[in-house]
Amino acid sequence: MKNYILEVCADNVESALSAKAGGATRLELCANLVIGGTTPGYELFEQVKKETGLPIRALIRPRFGDFLYSEYEYQQMLCDVRHFAEAGADGVVIGSLNADGTLNEVQMRGLARAAGGCGITLHRAFDVCEDPFAALQKAAELGVDTILTSGQEAGCMQGRELIRQLVRAAEHGAWDGRETSAAQRQMTILVGAGVVSSNIKEIAMTTGAHAFHMSGKKLMDSGMRYRNERVHMGIEGLSEFELYRTDEEEIRRASRILQAIGEEETEESLGTGRKVGKE
Repeated sequence: MKNYILEVCADNVESALSAKAGGATRLELCANLVIGGTTPGYELFEQVKKETGLPIRALIRPRFGDFLYSEYEYQQMLCDVRHFAEAGADGVVIGSLNADGTLNEVQMRGLARAAGGCGITLHRAFDVCEDPFAALQKAAELGVDTILTSGQEAGCMQGRELIRQLVRAAEHGAWDGRETSAAQRQMTILVGAGVVSSNIKEIAMTTGAHAFHMSGKKLMDSGMRYRNERVHMGIEGLSEFELYRTDEEEIRRASRILQAIGEEETEESLGTGRKVGKE
């Protein structure tokens, strides 16, 4: 039976608590999830760690936009990685690219070194790499243990075929007839971008993945009674009076589906159950 991972990304304590209550096995903690996530504040990390007790991987992303970072931004990321590692994070979530779409080995190696013994996830910078299999190999060499990916598509459902190939390369030791390195065979492919309870079984069955990343977010109305809707504080088109929070029930549905898949696999391995994925 596979040990399924259900990682929930959250950018506030309330969402983290809902994720835990719903059955998340790990958190990715960030700020500003509505724009894809940026590095969370140190106090938020301490609050979530205290309140949930779940393993936390902290996102290290100094700004919105591409992953081509200046030396100033790199130094900022180094400081953040060291802080979260020392504060007891289970891992950090990093990614840095060169202008040609390859991994920036110098910056990635420095960030990995700063993480010490923490786990390391390569975030969706991977999805805009020029060659995913070259990036997989290089990431393994740099000490990355997890790659978050949608299969280089807008959503993971569209990227399932590449995800399947990546899972085979990372977890089964071969792809397209070629052997992969021992380091690659220790890699976890974490499927993200569009994972919901209604498709998580299909993704698991068609890709062979056992690790999933989701926000399970729902839209909540602001508690503000007085509203001046002419004023925008950030990106125009995003309402100042709508809040995103993790939906506990959505996480619970996804968690139960993964648990059921695991139980089916156990039955199959014992020769007492139906084939996994058959209805």
